Formats: sequence, structure tokens, C-alpha cells
Amino acid sequence: MKTVVITGGAGFLGSHLCDWWLDQGHRVMAVDNLITGSAANLAHRKDHPHFEFARLDITEPFDVEGPVDLVLNFASPASPVDYLQFPLETLAVGSRGTANALQLAVRKEARFLQASTSECYGDPQEHPQKETYWGNVNPVGPRSVYDEAKRFGEALVMAYHRAKGVDTRIVRIFNTYGPRMKLDDGRVVPSLIHQMLTGQPLTVFGDGSQTRSFCYVADLVEGIVRLAEAPESPEIHYPVNLGNPVEMSILRFAEVIAAMGGKGTRIEFRPLPEDDPKQRQPDIARARQMLGWSPRVPLEEGLRITVDYFRKILS
Repeated sequence: MKTVVITGGAGFLGSHLCDWWLDQGHRVMAVDNLITGSAANLAHRKDHPHFEFARLDITEPFDVEGPVDLVLNFASPASPVDYLQFPLETLAVGSRGTANALQLAVRKEARFLQASTSECYGDPQEHPQKETYWGNVNPVGPRSVYDEAKRFGEALVMAYHRAKGVDTRIVRIFNTYGPRMKLDDGRVVPSLIHQMLTGQPLTVFGDGSQTRSFCYVADLVEGIVRLAEAPESPEIHYPVNLGNPVEMSILRFAEVIAAMGGKGTRIEFRPLPEDDPKQRQPDIARARQMLGWSPRVPLEEGLRITVDYFRKILS
């Protein structure tokens, strides 16, 4: 039995990772201060004998009792609505919080996995984006609190690996969707589904020609697990893209959601937010080669499960 500590464990991705390691028979401690996470995401696990929840802020030094084998750092506001509401907290958790999570890994001699993001590429001038691309990020724009926090977090993780010998991993996560997303978090999938289910017009920013790629959460969790459990090697410590390489325009995606809503569903256009990336598509050759991973869940299947989840939430 491994002991796994998951910071941000009450969030969308963190809670699914808690489920995976518990289902494999391991001990899991979820750590979260709940400013953007939800205790409801973990309610079905509260009586599990190998699960523990600690409500704390990792921007303050913290410790856990007993041995720890793996630390997964998923603590951060992750949607535009959240990180624009909590800009200082986002910067703090990406810097002090990441350092404190790494210090826990040092004390426990544990492996460490950092949740990073495709936002490290900014509004990319390379397409699709490889891990070797350094990005095109506005360091003082409204999105910079998240982009630069994650970029700094990657630098910190590599520094701990090089200076202290920590066995580290970095995953750059592209657009992911599925149950337990927040309906009001401003990301395109829950926003459009919420609008469709409540009879509102579907909001498309700009002309909708900007592109994204959508990965179902179960596929992403599988990739994260494979990265976390891969044998140590010189190349495993460098960032790995995880996401769906199938690209589509936001307008086309809105049309798919509109079709699920029926003939009365219409689309309306609004001005494009500042620094909104025009293209976002992962090159996952590294994940395929090192992890044998690629996404498998078709968009239609993942959306059906996600819409059913949101429909129950709204009922």
C-alpha cells in the first residue's frame, strides 16, 4: 500500500485522482483549503478507511504523519473566473505552496508530480505545441497570475530535482472536461453546457475561430498515473504534455453543444478576452513514446456523461 498526498484534492482533477489511488488499494490524504475546491467532490469517500482529508492552506508550511510515497501538487485556482478572483492566492500557491509541497517530498523522500498547464505556452506561435516550445506569454496581462505561477512552479520543481535530488515529474495539462467541474468556473465546456441546459444562448467569444482540444477526465487521469508511476530516467523529469490532439474551433464545439440542446438553442458572439489563446493543441508524441498513452474516449461519449452529470446537479 502506497501513501499518496494530493494537494488540491477537493478540486475537479484532484478528486478524480483521489478516487483512482483509493480504488487501487492505496492510502490517500487530500489537502485543500476549499477556496475553489468542493468538499462535495470527496463526500463519497469520507468514510473510506484509507482516506483522510486535511483542510489547510499549503502556502503555509505543513506536514503529514507517517511515510509518504508520492506527492501530487494540484493546488491552484485553475479557471479564469477563479484565478482572476484570487490573483494573489494563485501566485502564492504557485510559488510558496509549490515550495512547501516540495519540502514535504524532501522530508518524506517521496516522488513528486507537479500539475502544470498548457497556459505555459501562452498565445502560442508554434502549432501544435511541443514541450520544447518556450511559449509566448504576456507577463503582465490579466492571465499572467496563473500563467507565470505555473511557469515559476515548473522552474522550482526542476531546481529541487537538480539541487536536492527529488524524483520529480511535470505534467502540462491541456483542456480537460468531465464530471465535478464547476458550472460557473468560466471554462468553455461547463459554461456552454450550463447555458444549453438552462435555455440560455451559447456564448462564443470573438468569431469562434480560436481552437481548443478537449480531453475527457478519465483519459487524463490515466496519463497522470502513468507519468507518476513511470520508472525514473533522465528524460522523465522534463514536462510532458497530456491532452487530446484532436483540435476543433470553439464555434464548432458550440455547435455540437447546441445540437444536444435542440432546435431552440442559439449561439451569440461576444468580444474576445485579452490574451485569450488563438490556438491550443498538444503534441503528445512524448507521452506516446514514454508512457504509451493517448486519449481514447470519443468527444461525444465524454460529453454525454458530462451533460448527464450537470443535468443532475441542476435538477
